[in-house]
Amino acid sequence: MDETNTVEKQRQTAMIHDRELLERLERDLLKNDMSTPGENLHLLDAMWEEAVYLSVLPIPNPLEGIETDLRIAKAVNSV
Repeated sequence: MDETNTVEKQRQTAMIHDRELLERLERDLLKNDMSTPGENLHLLDAMWEEAVYLSVLPIPNPLEGIETDLRIAKAVNSV
């Protein structure tokens, strides 16, 4: 099996086939969520610290490439 077929097979196995099942799972998870706002903030802080540790955040220059993004948005919105 070549590399392209392997990647395609992995993508197919990762897809959600039963949308209703996924939506029911999400509803059940939300309904049974017993976390407090304080716990959620603690989790957010931990994720932020990990992102900083991995050098993903803070973004060094958040406006870098904005000109390109604006040109693409203008082209797409003019269609």
